[in-house]
Amino acid sequence: MTQKREYRDDYPEKTLYIPGPTEVREDVIEAMCEPMFGHRMDQMTDLYTTIVEDTKTFLGTDNDVIVLTGSGTEFMESSVLNLVDENVLVTTCGSFSERQANVAERLGKNVDTLEYDWGEAVKPEDVREHLEATDGEYDAVTCVMNESSTGVRNPIEDIGDVLKEYPDTRFVVDAVSALGGDYVDIDAHGIDVIFTSVQKAFAMPPGLAVCVVSDDAYDQEVESDSASWYGGFQRSLDYYDRKGQTHSTPAIPVMLAYRQQMKHMLDETHEARDQRHREMAEYTRDWAREHFAMFPEDGYESQTVACIENTQDIDVAATIEQVSEEYDMVFSNGYGSQLGERTFRIGHMGEHDLDSIKRLTDAIEDVAGL
Repeated sequence: MTQKREYRDDYPEKTLYIPGPTEVREDVIEAMCEPMFGHRMDQMTDLYTTIVEDTKTFLGTDNDVIVLTGSGTEFMESSVLNLVDENVLVTTCGSFSERQANVAERLGKNVDTLEYDWGEAVKPEDVREHLEATDGEYDAVTCVMNESSTGVRNPIEDIGDVLKEYPDTRFVVDAVSALGGDYVDIDAHGIDVIFTSVQKAFAMPPGLAVCVVSDDAYDQEVESDSASWYGGFQRSLDYYDRKGQTHSTPAIPVMLAYRQQMKHMLDETHEARDQRHREMAEYTRDWAREHFAMFPEDGYESQTVACIENTQDIDVAATIEQVSEEYDMVFSNGYGSQLGERTFRIGHMGEHDLDSIKRLTDAIEDVAGL
C-alpha cells in the first residue's frame, strides 16, 4: 500500500529534458499569480477568447479550437465517443497509439488495428490498402503524430491526404508531444481532429488540453448516437459561440499562463519555432549516431523527442541519476518494460535551444565516459 511521502520545500531545481513536462518561462509561471476571478465574469470571456483565437492564429487554422482543463487523454477518449458510432481503425506503432486502441475498446467500439513493430512508422500506402480492402467502413481513423515512446514521427500529412478520398471517415491525430514544436498544416491535409497537451512543446504548466476540430467532425458528432459530455465538440463549441467561455469551470491560472506563453509563440511564429526544433533534433540525432544509435526507423525520427538505442550498454538508470545529481539536468529512460534500459530519451522541445541541448549531451558524455 502506498504511504504518504511529505512534500518538502527544499527540492533542488532541475532542468527538464524529458518528453514533458518541459521548461516554462519565468514570466509564464508568474502569470498564474494574478488574483482569482469568476469563470462567468467578463474577464473570463476576455481571457478565453484571447487564448482560443491566438491559438488559431498560431496554428494557421480556420478550424475551431477548444481549450479544456485536463490532459490530452481527455480528447483521446472524447474523439472516439464523439465520432465513432461503430467502427474505428487505430494505427499502432508504440505505447500511446496502442493506448488509443485500448481506449476505443473500453468504450465498446469495434476496433481494427493496423499494427507496426515499435520503432516503425505508419505508412500511408498501408492505410490506403487497408481502407480499399474494407470499403472505407470506418467512422474514424486514428494516428499518433509523434509516438514519444519510440521517438517515431508518423507522416500524418500523407495519411491525411489518403483519408481525403474517404469523405465519410474522420481523421483523428494525437499530437500531444509534437504540436507547437513540429509544423503541420492542419487544414491542407484534411485533419479533422488534432489534440495536444500544453506541458509539451507549448512549454506551459500542465493542466490544459487543446483540440482543433473541423466542421465535418462537428457535424458528424451532431449526427451521432452519443458523444462525450465533458469533451463534446458540439457542447464546447456551441457554448463558446454563445458565451465565449468554457462550459465547465476551467483552470483559470493555467489559462493566464497560456495567454502569456502564446504571446511568445506568436512573436516567434510557428515556422520559426519549427525550425528551432528541427535544429535541436538534427543535432541530437547526429550526437546519438556518433555515440549510440537512433531507435526509430530511419527517416521517421521525431522532431521533439529523441529515442536513442543503448548500443553501449550503459546503465541508463544510473546515468540519469548521476546527471541529475551532478548537473541538475533530467532526461528520461526508455518507455516501459520493453524499452526501459534498451533506450533512453531526450526531450528537445518547448523553450530549449541548441546550446541547452548541447549542455545536456556534454553532461551525459562526462558521466557515461563517452
